[in-house]
Parts: sequence; structure tokens; C-alpha cells
Amino acid sequence: MLESDAHFRYMPSNMQNSSKAMFHKTIISCLAQAHTRKFCVCALLFFSSCSLVQAKNIPTYGFKIIHRYTHDPLAYTEGLFYQGGYLYESTGQTGQSYVRKVELETGKVLQQVSLGSAYFGEGIVAWHEKLIQVTWQGGVGFVYDLKNFQTLRQFSYPGEGWALTHDSKHIYMSDGTAELRILDPDTLTKTASIHVTDNGVPVRNLNELEWVRGEIYANVWLTDRIARIDPTTGNVVGWIDLRGLFDHQSLADPNDDVLNGIAYDAKHDRLFVTGKCWPYVFEIKLTTEKPAKT
Repeated sequence: MLESDAHFRYMPSNMQNSSKAMFHKTIISCLAQAHTRKFCVCALLFFSSCSLVQAKNIPTYGFKIIHRYTHDPLAYTEGLFYQGGYLYESTGQTGQSYVRKVELETGKVLQQVSLGSAYFGEGIVAWHEKLIQVTWQGGVGFVYDLKNFQTLRQFSYPGEGWALTHDSKHIYMSDGTAELRILDPDTLTKTASIHVTDNGVPVRNLNELEWVRGEIYANVWLTDRIARIDPTTGNVVGWIDLRGLFDHQSLADPNDDVLNGIAYDAKHDRLFVTGKCWPYVFEIKLTTEKPAKT
């Protein structure tokens, strides 16, 4: 096999033969031209066309509202997860940052701890009997006892902290870029990273995260979309379009009070979403019907 044939190994079989034939014809044609620069231009144009052929049509999903729950309209949601029948939520804004345990059915805050005036709270995740939180620009995170919210220790990290989620082995952290950091759950140090792309284009502003059936769901800051990410490749394998879910233009700060917050009840296959200072948490089901453009 020619070394160049490796470029076709990811193409559908019915395309490989024709693509290889085209490639070999291109090589022969270009070799006939004595000038090396002309050959390079021919090859570059050919491989660019191959890249276009391999672009994937990524599906977009709509939604159906299953239930609407009360949510504290003063809660500037930065982190959210569901566990043991309750929502756990972290809120932002310096001096107004809390970690809360919330009764889903009523929105009642059952338990909370304040970060004080020094930190802007960001994402949270549960790991066994602990609750872990990052802060925005402080470079400091906190580890709490999940039951009583007592602070157990602090940890540090470079750059910003935006959100957290986990699978059975790792914790994943967003920082507002197109990179998701993979953290060791015990030391909370970075061990690897995932570069998130949509057909090769970096997806920046990744915000709140949730692990859902083997994928990472990520809010994209200042949009009404959630990216469905394959954690093994970083490729976006689907988009969830939540336009029309809630009119945040009616809120006090519509440019900032945007969609943010994803929680998943794996036992009952329930997906919850909310936004910053939204009065509701929505349980939704995904559909193949896209929302109407607004």
C-alpha cells in the first residue's frame, strides 16, 4: 500500500477506490510538470478537496418540555448536578456565591454554604462522599464533605475554572476555551486534555458540563446550544438547540442571564436544564425536530 493511501483509511469503502484513483491520476499529472512548486499546489488542492468530502453532517436535536420546576430567580447558576433525589447547585457573582442542596419539586434550598466575598463560584461535581468546586479567576478550588458541606481542603490550578463533571474514572473541567482538562479525582491535578471541535473547528466558551450516557454535554456560553461531545475524540457528535425554551430577554440582565446548567438523573433518564437567574428548571426530552428559527 502506498504511504499516501493512509489518508483514505477513514473514508467510506465506496469512496476509497474512486478517491485513490483520482489521487494517483493527480500525482501522474503533476509529475509530468517539471516544476516542483506546481506539484505542491496540485497536491494541496487535492487534499483540501478530500477534507471537504470527509466533513460530517452533525445532527441537531430539538426538545420537548416534560416538566417545569421552580428555581430561585436570584441564583446565578454556574454549576448543577442531580444526585440522590436532589439538585446540587453552585452560584456565581463575588459575594453572592453559594453551594446549595435544593429540593427539586419545590425549589426550596435545604442546605447551603457561602464562599464569602473573596471568590466567584463556578462549577461543582460530586466524587464519592465529596463535593468539589472551582472558582472563576481565583485559581483556587474547594473540596467539601457532601453531607454537611464542611470544607475539607483547597486545591489550586492555573487559569480559570468554569465547570466540572465526571465519569467513573476521571473528572473533567472546562475553562472557557475549547479545551476540557482531565483531572485525577484524588489529587485534582491535570493528567490530560480533550480538544473539542465541530468538524475540525474549535468550540470555544465551553461552560457548564454534564456526563450523559457516555457523552459530555456542554453549555456554550452566551448561546442557546448544548454540545454533545465524544470524550474519546473531542468531536462534537450532536447539537441540542434550546431556542424557545425560555425567554431570558424578559429578565433584568438578558445579555448575561443566559442558558447555563445541565443535570442528569441517570436512574430515571431525566435531563434537566436551567439558566442564570431563570425562574425555572426544565426537565426536557430530546427530539429530532429542530426548534423554529427566532
